[in-house]
Amino acid sequence: MELSVCSVGDVITDPVTGWRPTSAERHQNVVEFAAAIDEAGLAAIHVGEHHGLEYVFSAPPVILMAIAERTRNIRLGTGVTLVANLDPVRIAEDYATLDVLTGGRVEICAGRGNIFPDVYRLFGQPMEESQPRFEENLRLLVDLWENPVISRWEGRFRAPLENFRLQPPPLQTPRPPISVGGGLSQSSAELAANLGLPLMLPVTTFQTPKIYEPVAAAYRERWADAGHDGAPRIGAAIHANIAATSQDARARWAPRYRAYYDWTRAMIVGMGAPPSFFTEFDFDTLVSADGPCVCGSPAEFVDRLGWLGDLLGLEHVMLSLDLGGTPLADQLEQVELIGASVLPAFAAAA
Repeated sequence: MELSVCSVGDVITDPVTGWRPTSAERHQNVVEFAAAIDEAGLAAIHVGEHHGLEYVFSAPPVILMAIAERTRNIRLGTGVTLVANLDPVRIAEDYATLDVLTGGRVEICAGRGNIFPDVYRLFGQPMEESQPRFEENLRLLVDLWENPVISRWEGRFRAPLENFRLQPPPLQTPRPPISVGGGLSQSSAELAANLGLPLMLPVTTFQTPKIYEPVAAAYRERWADAGHDGAPRIGAAIHANIAATSQDARARWAPRYRAYYDWTRAMIVGMGAPPSFFTEFDFDTLVSADGPCVCGSPAEFVDRLGWLGDLLGLEHVMLSLDLGGTPLADQLEQVELIGASVLPAFAAAA
């Protein structure tokens, strides 16, 4: 199983120390965090994208370029790129430029971001257009990267293209990797399968990961029907915390994960989601043997990730290790422990 790390840029007062990073500090720290991830041997750093919200990362290509200057091996990804909201030509240009400047290390996860309706209002886009915008923009993005010269293209949501040459073309061929962020709706999973793209599941919604089994099954079934060469590939984004012992991990993370849960709930309910979208916070249930989070010692980490991998057929996991005001020192300690104890266990089992 491939392990990478995802940071979404939440700014929350640490309930343990009372320290609250500034937006500038949060950006600077993620670069230090990524340098440690590179040193530890994990596969990639993925940076979230939000606009007009309390998450402060709004420009992933800029952040990833700063990270590229401090790293040599990790891939530079997103979690997610808001493909439904942004112009696909600019997405293609921005990340192709990043790919060229980093020696071909770019990958993106494309998402709709429809859990945040305020973003659609910010960009003047009706929420009911979410799915068709996402599909049209994603198809065009794939086309632009695989065929940098577009003789003629016409769609519903942007100006037509005629004899358009993408500059610069990406360094990777046939194109940089693209995965599709899916949810409980099977539409994104089916789109990913139709296009022959990997699927990324958001096992970060405070609910049992078993609810994603039907989505994973539908993705595999549609993949088979589409007749693609190669096997389908599924990943998942997971909230996690690791320490030398289970007791240390739980004691350190419980107050911070509660702070993240309360912060997220207030933000999403404030945008109109029903309070029932969130279950009652129960830390022990969330980190239990069949819960959505991974928290514990290195041995527990390996066991839990193995269980999740078997449940959903995962080949890639993005770990969120810096939520809820977790200080940089704790983030770096976790990454070092994963590199020293978790990655070798998976390598030995391969």
